[in-house]
Amino acid sequence: MPRKASIKKQSISTLTSVTPLKTVPFESGFHFYTTVGNYTGITATNLSEFASKLKIVPIESVIFHFRRKDFQNWVKNAIKDPALAERISAISGDQPAENLRNEILRVVESPPPQTSLSITQ
Repeated sequence: MPRKASIKKQSISTLTSVTPLKTVPFESGFHFYTTVGNYTGITATNLSEFASKLKIVPIESVIFHFRRKDFQNWVKNAIKDPALAERISAISGDQPAENLRNEILRVVESPPPQTSLSITQ
């Protein structure tokens, strides 16, 4: 009697970030401004630096860039992490400024959510 092959249900984890530790050249780094033309002198070239510098930049810079969607655009286009950019976009701007800073930091510093794929037959 022929045996029937079966595949048990398995969970496969995949990262949503393509290059979470990517470093870009200074020219492509995130340059923090407080207003158009008012550069703070602070630049980040990877996500680790971005988180560190986000903690110390003037709060006006956080608000300025968040409202313009600059953080999301940089993460998506320079760092090439569209999933993280989407998670930043999901943050509500209707909160006190320091809460906004902390929420952005929480999202940037947290590991990407993992997805599970199930294979059954």
